Amino acid sequence: MGVVAKAAQIDAWAEHAAQSLAAAGYRRGGARRAILELLGGQGCALSAQDIEERLRGSERVVGRATVYRVLEELEGLALVARVEVGDGVARYEPRHPDGRHHHHHLLCDRCGKLVPFGDEELERAIGAVARRVDFDVSGHDVTLHGVCARCR
Repeated sequence: MGVVAKAAQIDAWAEHAAQSLAAAGYRRGGARRAILELLGGQGCALSAQDIEERLRGSERVVGRATVYRVLEELEGLALVARVEVGDGVARYEPRHPDGRHHHHHLLCDRCGKLVPFGDEELERAIGAVARRVDFDVSGHDVTLHGVCARCR
């Protein structure tokens, strides 16, 4: 994806989220906008602490309580997905309205690195299992645990 296309994707999700928050009665603000823009530009999930740390080095410093409040608002409106990968840390990633950005995760059990991955064969296998057991799957998360190349 080119730089311009990536920027448009970030802006599109951040704008969609800002409009949804405004429609739900939340006021616009610089801290909220900084969080939306940061989340929109991520390839994978971030914890509240990750968000706070990344914004600390930016023009807009945002406190952890604000980060948690905005994440709660976003989750309540289904604008972000809460990602639990079994390490006790909740992470959040944007839910794009088009649904095209679905992915799964690889988690390094040593350093905690979280890596997104997509796999069409895995998606087909999940669909096949659902059909075989006559089950309507509304969503799924796959997290593979192991050791990354750096820690190996």
